[in-house]
Amino acid sequence: MAIIVQKFGGTSVADAQKIRRAAQRAINAVKKGFQVVIVASARGQQTDELIADALEVNPNPPKREMDQLLSTGEQQSVSLFAMALQAMGYDAISFTGGQIRMLTDSVHTKARIKSVDTTRIKKHLDEGKIVLVAGFQGIDENDDITTLGRGGSDTTAVALAAVLKAQECEIYTDVDGVYTTDPRIFKKAVKLKQISYDEMLEMASLGAGVMHSRSIEFGKKFNVKIHVRSSLEEKEGTMIIHEVPEMEGVVVSGATIQKDMAKLTLIGVDNKPGNAARIFAHLAKAKVVVNDIIQTEVSDKKANLSFTVGTNDLAPAKEAITEIKDEVGCDKILVHDDIAEISVVGVGMRTHYGVADKMFNALAKAKINIDSITTSEIRISCIVKQEQAEKALEAVCLAFELDKAAEKRTKAKK
Repeated sequence: MAIIVQKFGGTSVADAQKIRRAAQRAINAVKKGFQVVIVASARGQQTDELIADALEVNPNPPKREMDQLLSTGEQQSVSLFAMALQAMGYDAISFTGGQIRMLTDSVHTKARIKSVDTTRIKKHLDEGKIVLVAGFQGIDENDDITTLGRGGSDTTAVALAAVLKAQECEIYTDVDGVYTTDPRIFKKAVKLKQISYDEMLEMASLGAGVMHSRSIEFGKKFNVKIHVRSSLEEKEGTMIIHEVPEMEGVVVSGATIQKDMAKLTLIGVDNKPGNAARIFAHLAKAKVVVNDIIQTEVSDKKANLSFTVGTNDLAPAKEAITEIKDEVGCDKILVHDDIAEISVVGVGMRTHYGVADKMFNALAKAKINIDSITTSEIRISCIVKQEQAEKALEAVCLAFELDKAAEKRTKAKK
């Protein structure tokens, strides 16, 4: 019997009525002949409330204890979900990440999944039960509870779909799919029928909040079809799949905005082999996730090195580079925490020219200054002042006609 994995976000299980509505989705899948595994996030704003509780008693709470605390939100969700299903006449059983042996590394609050034991899940599916698994969490080799970072329930769901060889992983959320950009900022954004793993991975890593980036990595690696759809309406959402030829006809599939960013610049670093390695090894040791990196040679002896991080990593990043500053001959450190990143993404960039020109012209016409630029094969990103970020996003969206459906923007290869 085919397996389907359904993941429900916090807003989809925020109260009893919404839990029952989500439960009906699972029941509908059972009626269609599927074995069903459900992953649920913490309800509503519960994770934020737990973080606030922690900070009230300790302004710098130990990460191990934060994982112990935050994992309780998802445990409550799946227990209540199982109770709702049982009340509706369907046998269900809930598990924590540890109970199904979702083994992770030991990096608390940012753990990565190493393996999943499917034995217990399959046993209960074969007994005719709907199986529920708490998202966002696992255990390490010491049996300590770990969490996967914000949005980690997506990763839990896709990882389970991969190891169970599920037919599909449905991600139910409060939006009805993936849009060309954030519709809360650019009101004319349109829903995409499909998007490639690579495009979605870029967009997720650049601030598109609809999916957790590591879940897309799992999907791509194990060829899991991911269907992002609304928990409120019965209609098709957006399919995240491997790239197909017709996707190349769309030059830019979407645009993103990332506001919670900071840029650190090391001025006058000794320009000699090994210094960049020393700096980023030190940042890695501090568990800092680095985004874009730009190094500029200013003379034979000196170079400037800049990199961006999320604002949640700013404090440890500052501490790490301050510790290594003298070792690499750095003259001074500059920190800018008032920046944002605007990006355009599309696999069509591989076969079309003029994308950068169009983006830079759009920003210039909007009188927005570009601080720095980074690119990949399918992405162009510009750092701008945070106060101009939304204006910049709108300018870029209009330039690339992201208010129109993909089929209306398709172009022949050039």
